[in-house]
Amino acid sequence: MKNITRILVLGCSSLALAACGADEIVSPGTSGDIIINNPSPTPTPTATGTPTVTPATGCPTIASTGGLTDNGTLSGPTGEYRVCTLPATFNVDDTLPFVTGLVYQIQNRVDVGSDQGFSSTGTDVTLTIEPGVILYGQGESFLVVNRGNTIESNGTADRPIVWTSRDNVLGVSSDSSQAQWGGVVLLGRARVSDCSTLVFNTAGAPNANPQCEQQLEGTVAATPFGGTNDADTSGSFTFNQIRYSGFELQQSNELQSLTTGGVGSGTTIENVFSFNSSDDGLEFFGGQFNARNIAVIGASDDSLDVDSGARVNVETVIVAQRNNTGDSLIELDSPDDLGDGTPGNALPQTVFQVNNFTFVQRSSASSQMIRARGGAALGLANGVLNADDAGAGLCFRIDEQPTQDAITGLNSLVGDCDAASPVRGFDNTDSSDQALLALFDTNSNLAFAISLTNTFVNGANENAIAAFDATALSSFFAASTFIGAEDNNLADVFGDWTCNSSIADFGSATGTCTSLPVY
Repeated sequence: MKNITRILVLGCSSLALAACGADEIVSPGTSGDIIINNPSPTPTPTATGTPTVTPATGCPTIASTGGLTDNGTLSGPTGEYRVCTLPATFNVDDTLPFVTGLVYQIQNRVDVGSDQGFSSTGTDVTLTIEPGVILYGQGESFLVVNRGNTIESNGTADRPIVWTSRDNVLGVSSDSSQAQWGGVVLLGRARVSDCSTLVFNTAGAPNANPQCEQQLEGTVAATPFGGTNDADTSGSFTFNQIRYSGFELQQSNELQSLTTGGVGSGTTIENVFSFNSSDDGLEFFGGQFNARNIAVIGASDDSLDVDSGARVNVETVIVAQRNNTGDSLIELDSPDDLGDGTPGNALPQTVFQVNNFTFVQRSSASSQMIRARGGAALGLANGVLNADDAGAGLCFRIDEQPTQDAITGLNSLVGDCDAASPVRGFDNTDSSDQALLALFDTNSNLAFAISLTNTFVNGANENAIAAFDATALSSFFAASTFIGAEDNNLADVFGDWTCNSSIADFGSATGTCTSLPVY
């Protein structure tokens, strides 16, 4: 996100779409494969070894209208695959089984169910995806789980579900590729703050808009999300890789790897790996849920972007940027100015708290590692921030005094931040900078000597820092015994369900991100 003064992030009406800011889009593009914001193109990877996969004999039978379409085969470095194209809509409960030698094609927009409405209850359609399934798209292709429907996309620790691009299947994606297809969108019926009608709920008028919902932008069909049920479920999304997402709708308007809108606490989001999204890695618009074991590698905008009244706790997170691309590693917003000049006046207030994380900033284009604004509440515990020495070295930027006042805790945080200016307070004065520094606990050190190994694993210096008991921030968090995401071995949490690259090598048996896993 870039626009500080925007009114809506995800809630522009279709009539106002042309006026929406570049950071506000969460919808797919409409033309062929592109690669944007990359350094000089890297050579096409050369296949090694002997292809081992032979195509499945046909497509399985599913229950939804139209079924799967057999579109022949595709060949790449790992072998030849039967291509089974998904229907435009899953309109009944359905399952995509794992079949050796088969990939599922996401063609254009694919819906799971249809919107069930603001006040609906229960679940209409559930799509189940088996461990090991590979799905691919190209161009404007994306999958959206509509409000009142669910997805059960649950891989396993050694057999993740892979969402990727056609180029990746063909073996022509590199560690610099991005923007080759859209992404995955989960929508629900939890509360959001940025109402598409431009009438907002505030502390002074909490019921000004009893049906506050937003619209997914850039889609031909109206795609609303939001409701009143913060315990709503959009299903379960665990052990998933999302590669090369973020197809461009128009200049600078892209999807993320995973976008959530109004997702409730009944939803499970765990063990999610984002690789080379051309926009944000993960972006959360409104809703209320918890997530754990998140890896964002190589995002070209913000790695984690949280907005529109989202109330989210995330535990165990690693982030690494590519060189020369990427903005903030966390960008946090509540609605900025919705008419009365007071930041963050719309309800619910955005609250984002993270425990046990390691952030690696590599892009000198990034002006700060963590940025919060609009009256959003930020809480961080047990974190390691490895700042880019070639950049400004600014670790924290807080906009507006209400945002600084809303901080819930800054505990046991270390970083090799700029010695002269490690933080920027709400008005960029010495007094506000010092007031922000005073909010860090005594275990924090922003002039720290980083000793990480294998990109994310603690060295002796990190393991010498006393951990903060993050249960004081949220009962979702565990009582930590160490800071950072990994105190010993990267495979302890981030193992074979991830993939390896020149950006971060997890030692995963799944293989490289430029190739498909073979089971």
